[in-house]
Amino acid sequence: MDLVPALEEPLKKVLGPPTAKVMAEHLGLHTVGDLLHHYPRRYEERGQLTHLADLPMDEHVTVVAMVADARLHTFASAKAPRGKGQRLEVTITDGSGRLQLVFFGHGVHKPHKELLPGTRAMFAGKVSVFNRRLQLAHPAYELLRGADDQAAETVETWAGALIPLYPATAKLESWKIGKAIQTVLPSAQEAIDPLPDSLREGRGLVPLPEALLKIHRPHTKADIEDARSRLKWDEAFVLQVALARRRHADAQLPAVARKPSPDGLLTAFDDRLPFTLTEGQQKVSKEIFDDLATEHPMHRLLQGEVGSGKTMVALRAMLAVVDAGGQAAMLAPTEVLAQQHHRSIVEMMGELAEGGMLGGADKATKVVLLTGSMGAAGRRQALLDLVTGEAGIVIGTHALIEDKVQFHDLGLVVVDEQHRFGVEQRDALRGKGKQPPHLLVMTATPIPRTVAMTVFGDLETSVLDQLPAGRSPIASHVVPAADKPHFLARAWERVREEVGNGHQAYVVCPRIGDEEDDPKKAGKKKSPEDEAEKRPPLAVLDVADQLAKGPLQGLKVEVLHGRMHPDDKDAVMRRFAAGETDVLVATTVIEVGVNVPNATAMVIMDADRFGVSQLHQLRGRVGRGSAAGLCLLVTEMPEASAARQRLNAVAATLDGFELSRIDLEQRREGDVLGQAQSGARTSLRMLAVIEDEEIIAEAREEAVALVAADPELERLPGLRTALDALLDDEREQYLEKG
Repeated sequence: MDLVPALEEPLKKVLGPPTAKVMAEHLGLHTVGDLLHHYPRRYEERGQLTHLADLPMDEHVTVVAMVADARLHTFASAKAPRGKGQRLEVTITDGSGRLQLVFFGHGVHKPHKELLPGTRAMFAGKVSVFNRRLQLAHPAYELLRGADDQAAETVETWAGALIPLYPATAKLESWKIGKAIQTVLPSAQEAIDPLPDSLREGRGLVPLPEALLKIHRPHTKADIEDARSRLKWDEAFVLQVALARRRHADAQLPAVARKPSPDGLLTAFDDRLPFTLTEGQQKVSKEIFDDLATEHPMHRLLQGEVGSGKTMVALRAMLAVVDAGGQAAMLAPTEVLAQQHHRSIVEMMGELAEGGMLGGADKATKVVLLTGSMGAAGRRQALLDLVTGEAGIVIGTHALIEDKVQFHDLGLVVVDEQHRFGVEQRDALRGKGKQPPHLLVMTATPIPRTVAMTVFGDLETSVLDQLPAGRSPIASHVVPAADKPHFLARAWERVREEVGNGHQAYVVCPRIGDEEDDPKKAGKKKSPEDEAEKRPPLAVLDVADQLAKGPLQGLKVEVLHGRMHPDDKDAVMRRFAAGETDVLVATTVIEVGVNVPNATAMVIMDADRFGVSQLHQLRGRVGRGSAAGLCLLVTEMPEASAARQRLNAVAATLDGFELSRIDLEQRREGDVLGQAQSGARTSLRMLAVIEDEEIIAEAREEAVALVAADPELERLPGLRTALDALLDDEREQYLEKG
């Protein structure tokens, strides 16, 4: 008899179609196994109550509390002109604070009978503010005590003393999820354990069925701890085995070793450089050249702060490959960026980029650009140069991955800003070589070590952490526009001063501003944390207009955003780079790779609407020359808000690694991993990438040893099943993203 299907049983068979539908649509749960892995967010102890004092705004909460007071008010309204409208106000308390519940209209009868002072219950709903007080309107509730047997039984059904509270939705309260889990919990006995016995016993971890039981029905806090440590290990280990297998498979692939010739293109390039490479650049270059010289494909992640000279390191690697008779392709996430890389690489190489042309040096090669919006003739020529091998280096966008693109001998692929490319896209480009090409992935988003191990676990990592000589420090300040409007006026004065000194400035806004009424925006939840939320985020077109007529009158102000025609974008960037424009008002299209050394100031409007890492990326666009940079973070958020603390953290440090930790601690890992790699978000439910650093590092060691000994996992059917589930998720997610 096959035991797996108990966990693969569809929920609609077990719980009935209506509940199953809500679970599938709102929580992404389809099978019994999915539901068993929907873990409680936290636990309430009966008799010890949620702190009503620190309820999160605008979130769906479940609280356990006692009714202190209940009053029924009758009032006249349009619907009930004769004073027959009814409103029930119930005050609940937990000793730490009070919370008002309100019920209206026909909804008052049942709670009026049941919610008598002294009654204890679980209440679920969305916290809102009314008359400056927190309240739950029409919460769902479940009584916890009462004279009748049914209530006594309710208490029984919810295990001993700890009540699990599940991530819930408005359509499905936590206790309903709890009851559904109750129904499927017996199937946990049939969960097949992915961990090898020796590993589990060696680390004193409980078996999987026991862990599932303890996470959903703990009797003590120790039960929860046991279950958590076990389930975290599962996640870390299964993910690391998947990555270790990918590395193992990659290491078996053949590749052409590429060694630069002693006095070839690379030497000629180095001789032209007006400066010496930093120690970091030399060290990282050596790691890359060592990899390129082996007969297995290099898979390396190059992390470096904005402006640490990653492009220079990547270019030298590309030149080494061209020297050795191969071709190199650089993949950029946007056309603006591809054009920019192309421009700066051609500038850095000078006549070495003019292969086959008059005036080209004798060791020169051709550097071509390939993007989707190129004219047919230019495109045809570029494709021809690639297939004949005339072009040693090509820089392009996703257009490089298309079937039509063929190479003479692709030896190296450089991917810029990795988190915008899925693994499958890397593979598609890799398929263009006669043998798998070497791969170098660059990212300017500093990634803490464990995230690198989790997300880019199939890559070796190199870090560039010094800034090249001649880079200037950037001063960052928060401008509280609501509390201190004169600070904002001063910010515009500072921009005028920078322009007066011959420099340029960016103003960044979260939105473009020519949107129709965007349905997504209309449905956006209002967060009572701040009044500013009432207005839509500031938009490029409006802000540019206001600045040109107001505080920056007389300066040359232009706009740049993603919906402009590529030629117009390029023209705007060219004018800005040439110093013809004083102030560029833009969306985050400038976030990656825009390099204008003369731009020294940046004002970020509604800065609280950007993530920490994104702000850090944006800020890296100023201070790229010898003059000091200035970054002003404008916000209307109140002093005490979490958003303001986040901005203060960005203003306080220029260390990207430090900020990426803060970013991760403040957001759920899912967001970080989700954007970084298809599939990863689905697999991490329990593991916290920052806190569980040790588990991840240990799991990686165990996984590497296991895969080396048994690459096909023949002896571990449970692990194979878990891996298949993880990889199916990845594939599914990838297909959805298309």
